[in-house]
Amino acid sequence: MSKLKGKKIALITESGFEEVEFTSPKSALEEEGAFVEVISPNEGTIKSWDKVDWGKDFKVDKTLEEAKPEDYDAVLIPGGVLNPDKLRTNEDAVAFIKHFFSLGKPVASICHGPQVLIETGELAGRKMTSFPSIKRDIINAGAEWFDHECVCDQGLVTSRSPKDLEAFNKKIVEEIAEGKHEFQSSH
Repeated sequence: MSKLKGKKIALITESGFEEVEFTSPKSALEEEGAFVEVISPNEGTIKSWDKVDWGKDFKVDKTLEEAKPEDYDAVLIPGGVLNPDKLRTNEDAVAFIKHFFSLGKPVASICHGPQVLIETGELAGRKMTSFPSIKRDIINAGAEWFDHECVCDQGLVTSRSPKDLEAFNKKIVEEIAEGKHEFQSSH
């Protein structure tokens, strides 16, 4: 049985996301029956980063302007260095992601992706992990940072890097299957 049948996931990104941090969770969610839509401020296609150079182009399903966060059961933000840096300066992207916190819906982010979460103002008192280079940013945002492959705090799922994708994917499937988390929206 598909754990996520009927669930709709927003995968929000700009160009410059780490390719495997997009493809691996997207595949894991789709294998469990979820419908994953790629949301971006850009229309057409977005370009991945593949370890040391530009990677493949991926189709954008909806622009940020067209997408409504209330239509989705969870949001996923891949890492990479360029993607979160662009998203965090986009007020519409930050508002879109913040909406998931306010409704208690699962929020998942890996590697440098949590930089975008800082901008939501929703991290105080939360438990998280991230790529080590943004550890101080996460702590300064009020979260408690852990050096673990995956940290889950009431629907907020974070991981450090591509080497943690197996644990990350498993946990986001579990959290989305559980649905809304009351504590997520009390911050």
